[in-house]
Amino acid sequence: MKEKLVLIGNGMAGIRTLEELFKLEEADKYEITVFGDEPHPNYNRIMLSPVLAGEKTIDDIILNSREWYAENDITLHTGDPVVEIDRVGRQVKSESGKSVAYDRLLIATGSSPFIIPIPGADLDGVIGFRDIKDVDTMLEAASNYKKAVVIGGGLLGLEAANGLMKNGMDVTVVHLMDILMERQLDKPAANLLKASLEQKGMQFLMEAQTASIVGEKRVTGVEFADGSSVEADLVVMAVGIRPNFMLAEQAGIHCERGIVVNDTMQTFDPKIYAVGECVQHRDQCYGLVAPLFEQAKVCANHLAHLGYGRYEGSVTSTKLKVTGIDLFSAGEFNEEEDDEILVMQDPALGVYKKLVIRDNQIKGAVMYGDTMDGTWYFQLLREGTDISAFRSTILFGQHDLGDAGHGDEARVANLSDDAEICGCNGVCKGDIVNAITTKELFTLDDVRIHTKASASCCSCTGLVESILASTVGEGYSAVPSKKPMCSCTEHSHDEVVEAIQKEELKSMRQLFDYLNWKTPDGCASCRPALNYYLLARWPEEYQDDAQSRFINERAHGNIQKDGTYSVVPRMFGGLCTPKDLRAIADVCDKFDVPEMKVTGGQRIDLFGVKKEDLPPMWKDLSDAGFVSGHAYGKAMRTVKTCAGKTWCRFGTQNSTGLGVKLEELTWGSWMPHKFKLAVSGCPRNCAEATIKDFGVVCVDSGYELHIGGNGGIKVRVTDLLCRVETEEEVLECCGAFTQLYREEAHYLERTAPWVERVGLGHIKQCILDDEAGRKALNERFKVGQQYAQIDPWKARADGAHTNEFTPIELAV
Repeated sequence: MKEKLVLIGNGMAGIRTLEELFKLEEADKYEITVFGDEPHPNYNRIMLSPVLAGEKTIDDIILNSREWYAENDITLHTGDPVVEIDRVGRQVKSESGKSVAYDRLLIATGSSPFIIPIPGADLDGVIGFRDIKDVDTMLEAASNYKKAVVIGGGLLGLEAANGLMKNGMDVTVVHLMDILMERQLDKPAANLLKASLEQKGMQFLMEAQTASIVGEKRVTGVEFADGSSVEADLVVMAVGIRPNFMLAEQAGIHCERGIVVNDTMQTFDPKIYAVGECVQHRDQCYGLVAPLFEQAKVCANHLAHLGYGRYEGSVTSTKLKVTGIDLFSAGEFNEEEDDEILVMQDPALGVYKKLVIRDNQIKGAVMYGDTMDGTWYFQLLREGTDISAFRSTILFGQHDLGDAGHGDEARVANLSDDAEICGCNGVCKGDIVNAITTKELFTLDDVRIHTKASASCCSCTGLVESILASTVGEGYSAVPSKKPMCSCTEHSHDEVVEAIQKEELKSMRQLFDYLNWKTPDGCASCRPALNYYLLARWPEEYQDDAQSRFINERAHGNIQKDGTYSVVPRMFGGLCTPKDLRAIADVCDKFDVPEMKVTGGQRIDLFGVKKEDLPPMWKDLSDAGFVSGHAYGKAMRTVKTCAGKTWCRFGTQNSTGLGVKLEELTWGSWMPHKFKLAVSGCPRNCAEATIKDFGVVCVDSGYELHIGGNGGIKVRVTDLLCRVETEEEVLECCGAFTQLYREEAHYLERTAPWVERVGLGHIKQCILDDEAGRKALNERFKVGQQYAQIDPWKARADGAHTNEFTPIELAV
């Protein structure tokens, strides 16, 4: 008969203990029950910051689905916390009244955010930052309010502030100390961090002591000990955590600052174990994930009755999950009297490295700007390695070692198997190598699925790819393996597109039936993609499905943070006439448009338009000769031009005229993602053609054609496709390239990653080497344009389109 194991707490530490237990042969000895106080299955709590910032979704950070619990015969009770432990009767009781007996009990109740006990701390709009509910509260506040105050300039506070700022709030960080992240950074690194965050728009009040939070029902401001104050619609307290040990303490289990455990993770009751942030081990409480996972491995060892694992404490490292900021620290970075300091600093590049050395061993490290060698330094620190032999070059990184080879593969070659690669999920190099060799993995996606390394914040992706390359050699593929396009199907994007073409599937219903879709009508993730694939392949026959488009595309307006819309009439090549400007001005007066702005794409954006005003506004614009600018769709957006030789003394060709022709060719075409073009009249490149999806640079002898550029968060300079002599060749190549992208790219894949995925050689072969293929692509593009280039607002009267205002099913 199986023993009964009950886990109190459905978080990362407790579930990791079960995962480690399942790896052992003795794992099947237990009948397992899990109680969690949140309604969700186990999720990655340290990835809440990217969710708040809009870089991840809740689904992205789920670590173990409900199916996983069922597959492992785990009885899961979510939203039902345990409220009593009966140690004599060996059973637990939950809030809903459930009683479950145990032979072994594992407590993993985590921690709670510390709320400063000051006047006003109980007002609406004052929260901590600890779970999904907190994230939902912050996102709701960001959609309704403007000003946020984050109390605490530590790791969590800065991540919360960054997320709120990305959601459009004005954010002020209040910190008691004179430097940020004082537990992880020294002053030079903290100053670099503060300057970088200030450039992003974050505001700081340093050495500020919070005295009270003001407001009647909801917070309206924060007052400080010096008498100053700041306005606030939302206050997030990120000043620390408190271990949740009240339940254990009420049961008579010995607790101090946390649940006291020994090196086997046993409490003073030998039948009860504890792991995670609720634990106190050797007078230490840990709030980072790596120590919790080390505890989980030891605890699983003893639950399996193996008895040889010991937890002796942890040395921790820290990374900040804020896009565009590389920061790493580990160990004792504040030097003592006998310590030696090695420092490398390049203010122009924003790079700072500091190593604290004691007896030729690394005792601490702080890195800002260039953190690639953080894993190596951390390994040297943990292992107590004598660095005498390479001390003179250690600040230049592992790649500088003479016997280590070159590049990132060399960096991982010298790492031991227990070197931590993925701090988010506690994955070591040996785990990754073992998974690659035993499961015959060849892609990054495969490694993510089997080990979870690089599956969270992705900061370790480079190291994981290097381990892959060094382990499997020429068999390594940087291209992700086949991945289902969503949970509704087992089929990838490529397989869906292939089926649409080969089986001549011309409706969504045919597609669902043929590919055995798991959900009858698809979901908000797959329907827009399927609608696009069908429309791109069968423009003459497929009826565009409005309910499978995002609201921006249906409304031809870009929904804004306050619920109003912005409208962008198309101006071909940026050209306009006094009559055009008068028409736009008249429309703005008629519909009380509060703000107009000239865009980077050389058009005029009308802000603050009410949803009910969109149809009559577009009718008036249409009557004046304007069509939609598609500034809100997965479509061709703009063709940016410069003055060219018509006016500019440096111009070599008529760039404006060519830009108009390109826009007339491509406008109205739906794309896998947004698509931008540009024509520069000379190599000075004023129209920035070399960071566009399709760019033309005019030269004396003709035109240079560039593809695959991106000017967004991750800037990518274009690849040179070819040089041609005439405008006709430019237009033909543009049509062929655009159609190849439309037919081959995955939905929501920009040209930049598409070019990198399929290779420049493949694109040249299809467009340059195969003349017949190029002409066929261009003709297919023109056919599609016959159906795409219809003024949607004139077509309303003809019933020739489906962009009616229907209830919003797909949010932005």
